[in-house]
Amino acid sequence: MPEAFDCLIIGGGPAGLTAAIYLARFHLSVTVADDGNSRARQIPCTHNHAGFPEGIAGADLLDRMREQGRKYGARLLEGHVDELVTGPLGFVSRGREVTGPARTVLLATGVTNRRPDVPEPLHAEALRTGRLRYCPVCDGYEVTDHDVAVIGCGARAVTEAIFLRSYTDRVTLILDQDDELTEQDADRINKVGIRLARGRPSEFTLGANQIHFAVGQRQMAFDTVYPSLGSEIHSELAASLGAAMTDEGCIKVDAHQRTNVPGLYAAGDVVVGLDQISHAMGEAGVAATAIRNDLAAVRPILR
Repeated sequence: MPEAFDCLIIGGGPAGLTAAIYLARFHLSVTVADDGNSRARQIPCTHNHAGFPEGIAGADLLDRMREQGRKYGARLLEGHVDELVTGPLGFVSRGREVTGPARTVLLATGVTNRRPDVPEPLHAEALRTGRLRYCPVCDGYEVTDHDVAVIGCGARAVTEAIFLRSYTDRVTLILDQDDELTEQDADRINKVGIRLARGRPSEFTLGANQIHFAVGQRQMAFDTVYPSLGSEIHSELAASLGAAMTDEGCIKVDAHQRTNVPGLYAAGDVVVGLDQISHAMGEAGVAATAIRNDLAAVRPILR
């Protein structure tokens, strides 16, 4: 069997790449398995990431982080891990382009936003031009005084619409026809002047400056739409190893990003927390340091 590397990081987003930089600078052998699906790659330009006054595209930020990881010896592979099992050296991974043993594993597998029924080319263009956005905390400032819609269901969408109301007085909440609002939620949106529409948006098109769609027989147009439809949490590998999970499917970790499975760690959007690049990077630094110290407790790391 080949020699195990010190850490396999599954996920090449901000959390995974930050951890790779830390671990490589700890003089540990680290491999990153990146399937190219980080949500950060879809960000046309983030303006709330410290250190970039003019903003930076998510793809550019990831490219810089990849370059930095390689500089210190991190091994970056394009591939997907299909299976993760425990083995005599720690863990064994199997998948496309990524196979082998590792003493520890960091899961930085993230989540995927659930999308409205928008064709892919139109979805990509709407994202690029800011007519479709997924993160009010990230870019609510950019829709200040704009005409904004939130498409969603239940308390999540209500909370997001109210959050956006602090940026603009033109907020419309669009709910499915059969999505019942509690009396409390109905009162919350009425008190702050959020308009309510019923029906499932369809037939999306892009105009010169707005996104257009139908809701039933009604045609609507907004400067920006925020889908609030939840997300798919990529925690299957952790679950297969018996890691503890929240009811929503996030991986449970301690204050040092350890799961309840020895040698298995998690960071970023796949654990409970604020879904922000800065937060994911902070968790990754904590996780990487814990990995280094836990490995050193078993076998001293000496030059």
